[in-house]
Amino acid sequence: VGLEKAKQKFEELKLKALRKYANIINSANSTGDDLTNVSNCQSCFVATGMRDCKYVHNSLQLEDGYDGYGTGAASDLMYEAFDSGVQASRLCFVAVVYGGTNIYYSYNCHGCDNLFGCIGLRNRQYCIFNQQYSKEEYHELRAKIIKHMSEMPYVDKKGRTYGYGEFFPVEISPFAYNETISSDFYPLTKEQVIAAGYQWRDRESGKYQMTKQAKELPDNISQVNDDMLKEIIGCAQCGHAYRFIKKELDFLHQQNLPLPHLCPECRHQRRFKLVNFPRLYARQCQCLSGHIHGATKCTNIFETTYAPDRPETVYCEQCYNAEVV
Repeated sequence: VGLEKAKQKFEELKLKALRKYANIINSANSTGDDLTNVSNCQSCFVATGMRDCKYVHNSLQLEDGYDGYGTGAASDLMYEAFDSGVQASRLCFVAVVYGGTNIYYSYNCHGCDNLFGCIGLRNRQYCIFNQQYSKEEYHELRAKIIKHMSEMPYVDKKGRTYGYGEFFPVEISPFAYNETISSDFYPLTKEQVIAAGYQWRDRESGKYQMTKQAKELPDNISQVNDDMLKEIIGCAQCGHAYRFIKKELDFLHQQNLPLPHLCPECRHQRRFKLVNFPRLYARQCQCLSGHIHGATKCTNIFETTYAPDRPETVYCEQCYNAEVV
């Protein structure tokens, strides 16, 4: 109870604090947030050491990248890729591909060169659909496949076409929308997901007999012993069952923290709401009159992750620095 009251007071205090439009450090001609030592990067987020990129999130030392998540580490020329890179070049439409060059439409291939439509290969080259070819055969067959993909693109149930140059169709994903981080960054209701033609998987509640509800948990961790490890608890928010493990309980004792009343998934969602979504809004500095501009209002326009309907007061970098430095 005391911790929740402290959190509430802290949130109220945060609303009174000024916010800088973005955290961009030593970066030229770039837009986004949480950027350090980047240049010529547009709509990029959580990135360090990037050059000439656009629509890239969570990246390190990437050059000439477009549409990616978790890419980079001394790599370049990456397009529509995620969780890929590490001294790699020309990776397109791939996932979990590390090292190598000229890899297209492939998954979980490491240290390879010249692959097309491959999965799970290691230290191979000139392969199509995991089949080995000579260099000449590879280039000849690859050209035929690309031509076929362009002339007869895949069409999904919603009529969307996926020819050469598009990532894999979302409807063949083995994961439902609400099982991926897409639902964290771009939350949709079940109805919206189904209407868009994506998969949705309802969370199975399981056949657990609850032994305690979250509201019955002791407020003070000193009242808790290892018997709590046997309890099956009903989440205060979603009602699903969860349990504590020994290391978790030991940590709570060590830090003198109360038992969480939410299951791990609800805790994750609660924490994630503290993070601004990776999307940009054009806004004007909200500094007050009588600031460094005198009686006139600041005219600086910027792109920020703070949506216009949010309650925070957002300043441009010049006005923010004048207040806090």
